[in-house]
Amino acid sequence: MSSLSLAVRDSSTMLRRNLLHARRYPSLTLNLLLTPIVLLLLFVYIFGDTMSAGIGGGGRSAYIAYLVPGIVLMTIGSTVVGTAVSVSNDMTEGIIARFRSMAIHRGSVLIGHVIGSVLQSIASVVLVGAVAVAIGFRSTNATPLEWLAAFGLLALVALALTWIAVGMGMVSPNAEAASNNALPLIVLPLISSAFVPIDAMPGWFQPIAEYQPFTPAIETLRGLLLGSEIGHNGWLAVAWCLALTVLGYHWSKAVFNRDPK
Repeated sequence: MSSLSLAVRDSSTMLRRNLLHARRYPSLTLNLLLTPIVLLLLFVYIFGDTMSAGIGGGGRSAYIAYLVPGIVLMTIGSTVVGTAVSVSNDMTEGIIARFRSMAIHRGSVLIGHVIGSVLQSIASVVLVGAVAVAIGFRSTNATPLEWLAAFGLLALVALALTWIAVGMGMVSPNAEAASNNALPLIVLPLISSAFVPIDAMPGWFQPIAEYQPFTPAIETLRGLLLGSEIGHNGWLAVAWCLALTVLGYHWSKAVFNRDPK
């Protein structure tokens, strides 16, 4: 069997393993999904009319359209926290040591986690998107090409954040530490342009919200879904995703290839 065939076979096996774990123990993913769903409902029904003033008025319906792209990106950040926990469990419970002694492709363990996490992230986005549509979100003026670009962006963000989460999980001594280490993936969207425009923030806080990976991704997704201008945010979002993917991949690979102590 060729090296490529072996890698594909073993990665498929590890993917099935991770999806089976997710199906048997769905509580972690569902608990992480509660955060974006609760924030969506809270900001729409409690703060919607007031918060719409920060985007130029338009009432609750206008604020739903503004809010949903940020909540969708937050959903991916929340979902990959579960990946960090899952990887940490594998590292600390001895299964990785067992895999190291078996005649399997060395990178298949990480690839299985990554692909499984990306699929779970997309499924979570679909679920949160269904809730958003149910409470009134509508994508206006978006062409089929823009919808395709939006899906591609979500997959790219999920891939980038997953590799970072895998690295976080591998360096964490236990599941609790992995969850805490991955917390910035949930916090960063809160201090981005997800809830209000950057121009409406205090001047000293605007650079914090602007110069981070979630803001250009949110602005790009918002432009694609609502048919508005994207400007330079599209290139920034892609650059952030590629940089994080490369960083997370090499970080995870370096940690995984270390000889166990």
